[in-house]
Amino acid sequence: MPNCLPPRRVLPGDAAWPLHDTAATRALEARALAASAPHALMQRAGLAVARLALAVAPHARLVRVAVGPGNNGGDGLVAALHLHRAGKAVVAHLIGGGTSRPADAADALQSARDAGVTIVDGLPDGVDADLWIDGLLGIGARRAPDGPVGAAIEQLNGSPATVLAIDLPSGLHPDTGSVLGTAAVCAQHTLALLTLKPGLFTGAGRDACGDIWLDTLGVDSADEPASAILPGADSLWRVLAPRPHATHKGSFGDLLVVGGAPGMAGAARLAARAALAAGAGRVYLSPLDPATPLLDDERPELMLRPAGWRPAPDWLRQATVVCGCGGGDAVQAALPLWLGQAARLVLDADALNAIAADPMLQTALRNRGARGDVTVLTPHPLEAARLLGRSAAKVQADRLGAARELAARCGAVVVLKGSGTVVATPDGALTINPTGNAMLASAGTGDVLAGWVGGLWSRHAAGSSEAPGAEAARAAVWLHGHAADLARGSGHGALPLRAADLIEAMRQAAG
Repeated sequence: MPNCLPPRRVLPGDAAWPLHDTAATRALEARALAASAPHALMQRAGLAVARLALAVAPHARLVRVAVGPGNNGGDGLVAALHLHRAGKAVVAHLIGGGTSRPADAADALQSARDAGVTIVDGLPDGVDADLWIDGLLGIGARRAPDGPVGAAIEQLNGSPATVLAIDLPSGLHPDTGSVLGTAAVCAQHTLALLTLKPGLFTGAGRDACGDIWLDTLGVDSADEPASAILPGADSLWRVLAPRPHATHKGSFGDLLVVGGAPGMAGAARLAARAALAAGAGRVYLSPLDPATPLLDDERPELMLRPAGWRPAPDWLRQATVVCGCGGGDAVQAALPLWLGQAARLVLDADALNAIAADPMLQTALRNRGARGDVTVLTPHPLEAARLLGRSAAKVQADRLGAARELAARCGAVVVLKGSGTVVATPDGALTINPTGNAMLASAGTGDVLAGWVGGLWSRHAAGSSEAPGAEAARAAVWLHGHAADLARGSGHGALPLRAADLIEAMRQAAG
C-alpha cells in the first residue's frame, strides 16, 4: 500500500476546524479534479478509506463494502481493491443504480474486478462480517433512501460489525445533520473526505457518525470560505484570561438575574450561581416570586434584591442582565424595561416565550440591535420554533438555517441549544460547538448556561476585539459541554449531570 499521511481524528481541542457545506465542498472538488489526472482523486479517497479500515479494524477477517451507484460507491470499490491486496477477505455489494455509474466509479469497478475482488449484486443473506464499509450515498443525496439502498441501511444498522462510513453516514444530510428518511447509517467511524461537513456535528450527526476522521486528500481548502466553524478551546482561554493584579470586584461588572416566578426559584438561583462562578464582579438576584427568601445559604455571596428589575436606568445601563430563567408569566411585564435600557442582555426560557407571543416585544428586541445594544438569546429548539413561527421539527431539520434566520430577524446572537449547539450572529457567522453529551439533558443545565454566558460577558464589560456577547456565548457553550465530557470520562456517563453540580464542574474544567 503506498505511503501517505494517515487521516486525522477530529476531536474537541485547542484549534478551530473549518466546516464546508455541499456547495463549498463541490467547488473545492471541481478545482481539485481539474488539477488532477483522471481518476486520481477517487484513487486517493479509496486509499484513505482502506488505510483507516485497517487502523480501526486491524483483525477483521471479512470486510463487506456496500457500494452505491455514485462516486461514494466508487471510493468504496477502490478501498475494497486495496484491502484485497492487503490480504483481507473482501466482498463488494453493488446496491441500486443498475449498470449506470459515473466515469470514475465505473473505472473503480473495472479495476476491482480485474484485481480479483469478489463483487456481487445485492445484499448478503446473513450478517456475517467483521467490518462494513458504507459507500451507499454521498453528499449529493437529498431524498429519503428507499428500495435497495434503504434496505442496505437497515442491514448495516442490524449488523454487529463495526461500520465505517465514507464521507458521511448514508441517509444523513451533509449540511443540516437531519436524517433524510426514517433512518441513517449508524457508524462507529466516519471518514470525511476533502472537508468536514456541518451536518456531521449537529442534529443527528453526532450519534450517526461515531468517531470522525478527516482526510483532505492533499487539497488545500484555505481559499474556500468556511460555511461554519467548529471552535477550539483557544477562544475560551481568551475569555478566561488571568485577572490582572491591579483589579477589584468592580472591574468585572455588575450582573442582575431576574427570574424565579412562584415555584421556579431554583432556575434563577442556578443562573445567578453560575454567573458568580464565571467571574462576574457582583451578582444580584431579583426573584419574581416575592416569597423567595432573600438569602442563599449555599452562596451567601449573592445579593438578593426584591424588585431589583426596577433600578434607575443609569445603573441598568452599566449592568449585564440575565432574564427569564424560571420567569413564568410574571417576566412579561418587566421585559420592556430590560429591552429598552440594558446594555448587555441575555434572554432565556420564559423571556423568549413572552417575546414570541408579543409583537411589541419583538419590535423592542429588533430595536436593540438597530441601536447597537447586544442581546444573546439562548433558546432550545421549541423556544426557537415559537420565535420563528414554525414547528420544532422544522427547526431541528435545519438547525444552522434556523439559528442564522433567528439571529438576523432579531438582531441578536443566538445560541440554539441541542446536540451540536449552534451559535449564530446577526452578520450570518455560524459556529457548531464540538463539546458536550447527553449528560447535559437534565433540568436546570440551560439556566446554568445562561448564567455562565452573562458571567463571562460581565468580565469583559469594556468590550473586546469582536462582539463580546458572541465571544462569551461561544466560550460558555464550549466549557459547558467540556465539563460534561470530563464527567463522562470519569465513568459516570450513564447518569445525568445535575445542574448544581455542573456549575462546580465548569469551574474545575476552566482550570
